[in-house]
Amino acid sequence: MVDVLLGLQWGDEGKGKIVDYFAKDYDVVARFQGGPNAGHTLYIGDKKVVLHQIPSGVFHSNKLNLIGNGVVLDPVTLKRECDTVASFGVDLRKNLFISERTHLILPTHRALDKAAEISKGSQKIGSTLKGISPAYMDKTGRNGLRVGDLLDKNFTTSYIRLRLKHQKLLDNYNFTEDISGWEEEFFEAVEFLKQLNIVNGEYFINEQLRAGKKVLAEGAQGSMLDIDFGTFPFVTSSNTISAGVCSGLGVAPQTIRDVIGVTKAYCTRVGSGPFPTELEDATGEELRKIGNEFGATTGRPRRCGWIDLVALRFACMVNGVTKIVMTKADVLDAFKELQVCTSYTIDGKESQEIPFRIDRLAVTPTYKKFQGWDIPSSAAKSAAELPETMKSYVSFINEYLGVKVRYISNGPGRDQIISVD
Repeated sequence: MVDVLLGLQWGDEGKGKIVDYFAKDYDVVARFQGGPNAGHTLYIGDKKVVLHQIPSGVFHSNKLNLIGNGVVLDPVTLKRECDTVASFGVDLRKNLFISERTHLILPTHRALDKAAEISKGSQKIGSTLKGISPAYMDKTGRNGLRVGDLLDKNFTTSYIRLRLKHQKLLDNYNFTEDISGWEEEFFEAVEFLKQLNIVNGEYFINEQLRAGKKVLAEGAQGSMLDIDFGTFPFVTSSNTISAGVCSGLGVAPQTIRDVIGVTKAYCTRVGSGPFPTELEDATGEELRKIGNEFGATTGRPRRCGWIDLVALRFACMVNGVTKIVMTKADVLDAFKELQVCTSYTIDGKESQEIPFRIDRLAVTPTYKKFQGWDIPSSAAKSAAELPETMKSYVSFINEYLGVKVRYISNGPGRDQIISVD
């Protein structure tokens, strides 16, 4: 049985904490797409840890963690993460496994990412510059190098061959930055990576399933950044929705049971692209300040706005979401009035659908107002202790979406999650 946990917005929904919370109920936690552009924040005691590639179940003893073939892996970032995780006493040789089919992010992928973003000028996508897109392009172009290739004695030759191809592209961009330091780090990290558990990922995970083990597939980024169904072209380079689990881990569709969608109680977005409910005013700034809305991977300030139920219902539809976790509900404690987007007005017509090329349209959100709870909710330990006005807010969202919020996170702590079944 596989359950999927993924983001329903533009990423940064707080998935890391939620995976960490649910991990105790599973035997395996597996990443199925994305790469070091992810930033899943956990609190271990009073220490903050940000995971970019390692699955968020890694701090639970006796849980296996798999980096699946749908991920693109940066060995340098992985080594740094492993060093951080090991400092907490975790033995990664026992609980971290990496699919041999996982594609590698090379130093030249990072250079190409940077060169391409610079060339776009004012039309920048807002890339994290981690080499994600060029690595996926090499994958679909059948040029990429994979983790299993590291064990081949001819790996360095293959690397040089691909590097020369990349250099021609970099020359076209007039990119002259010296990346020799990046390459030195890369080959040091490669030697470290070769010491970890490199496995045939699809056989590994299906053997776990045949043995009756429970698997939690951990998504990165968010549904509205999906390469097919997100706000194209301001999207990531992988399938972030639940359909990506099958191709990103090598499991059959019928193995998937629940799809757990994570959404903030409001909306945020990092980088460029459409954001209909964005608040470019004092309210938006207050959301950013109270919610500490700065990217875990890039450090960039996140754009903030009211919750967008049109986009959220779309995300629930394409994912087949069965239950929702709402995070950062406590951030709204300070607001006397809240607003919820229930439809868009486009060219004078009201719509509850995400339009094609929303980036080219003038979209005006229609809001429904709610009374804020204006009292602290972070001390609540049960659904009965939550403010009545918060319950009304959540009840309306449940009715609109046709899927229920089953859990509410009311603070950053590991134990600050309330079941509202």
